Amino acid sequence: MTEASDETARRAEESARRAVVAVWRIESARIVATLTRYTGDFALAEDLAQDALTDALDQWPAQGVPRNGAAWLTSVGKRKAIDAWRRQERFAQRVAAMGLDLEQEQDRAADAVPWDPDEIDDDVLRLVFTACHPVLSQQARVALTLRVVAGLETTEIARAFLVPVATIQQRIVRAKQALADANVPFETPPRAERQQRLGAVLGVIYLIFTEGHAATAGEDWLRPELSREAIRLARQLVALQPEEPEVHGLLALMELTAARFPARVDAHGEPVLLADQDRRRWDRGAIRRGKAALARAESFGRGLGPYALQATIAQAHADASDLASTDWARIVAAYEGLERVAPSPIVTLNRAVAVSMAPEPEGGPAAALAIVDGLAGEKALAMGHLLPSVRGELLARLGRADEARDAFALAAERTQNVRERAVLLARAAAGR
Repeated sequence: MTEASDETARRAEESARRAVVAVWRIESARIVATLTRYTGDFALAEDLAQDALTDALDQWPAQGVPRNGAAWLTSVGKRKAIDAWRRQERFAQRVAAMGLDLEQEQDRAADAVPWDPDEIDDDVLRLVFTACHPVLSQQARVALTLRVVAGLETTEIARAFLVPVATIQQRIVRAKQALADANVPFETPPRAERQQRLGAVLGVIYLIFTEGHAATAGEDWLRPELSREAIRLARQLVALQPEEPEVHGLLALMELTAARFPARVDAHGEPVLLADQDRRRWDRGAIRRGKAALARAESFGRGLGPYALQATIAQAHADASDLASTDWARIVAAYEGLERVAPSPIVTLNRAVAVSMAPEPEGGPAAALAIVDGLAGEKALAMGHLLPSVRGELLARLGRADEARDAFALAAERTQNVRERAVLLARAAAGR
């Protein structure tokens, strides 16, 4: 082959490999969920999906990228499942079960089976409910969901929770084994049991959204496909649990937050802070949907839960034409309510940011710095970048440039996101 043809082949191979990575990043949760439904075995389904991914990495560069990559991966996973059952001498039983499942799908498509409002008609949401089974600890639920549903690597999850990679790997392995030992079925939980899992489900859906809103690691500031998937799951959950205020509250929070996505990065993918965003670029449709969902949450008259309170804060930003006209007193009050119903160091840190923007003497950067310094001993913030980042901002506003420079440098050292690190290093260099 000539040097030119070698280069063409290399580029084609690299393009195919990028396509594999892109399809897996966007569709892995659906692929695993579909394979789980077909096999009835969560751990097996992920293994099959990973095997299919390996095949794609081998075959797509040589054979070309298929028109529907997700369908290709799913079909390969199913074929591998059939091969495994054949080897285990359970081929006939499994094929019969799959045949029955296909018949039922055809019946549903023909409206032969009446719609059941208690049935989860979404494989990924069903997967989330499975991963949130009470047999698992909260740590295991989070690790398993972020790995399988959000598609994060174990290294990314470990960095997010400031624990060794081996710890996360053990949590995921143990979680799968616990589900298998308890014979947890991949099906819609009964209404009472579903209610018990609802809080955990809301939590992991929001975790998926926040990973899209501010990526833990990597070169991208945003991972919008994850946030879109979280919003889609929340809409499915609203249809399933329409009388739960916090389901509406979570949807409102994510819609109102995602409305700012078009203005959160510039043309080069660099982060744009809230104060510098062009609010004309905010998604007005998402704002309307978010406000409607929040109004629905408020209409139940049961008081606002943590997600609805955060949605109230997001709406206050959406209602303001610029940073100066923001109702900071309203936002501080919402954070104070949030501290009562769901206290955490992160909530207090966010309240400090709001206090810094409120009028003096109750607000202002000096009052906020006192709150931030009071969080210095919090373990949840000790190794992360958020505390020094906020502290640097407040010090800069108070004219304490040298201290601000040190705080921004520390924050840059602690973050794992390339884009965010660049912003913090720039602030450190400027001392403001």
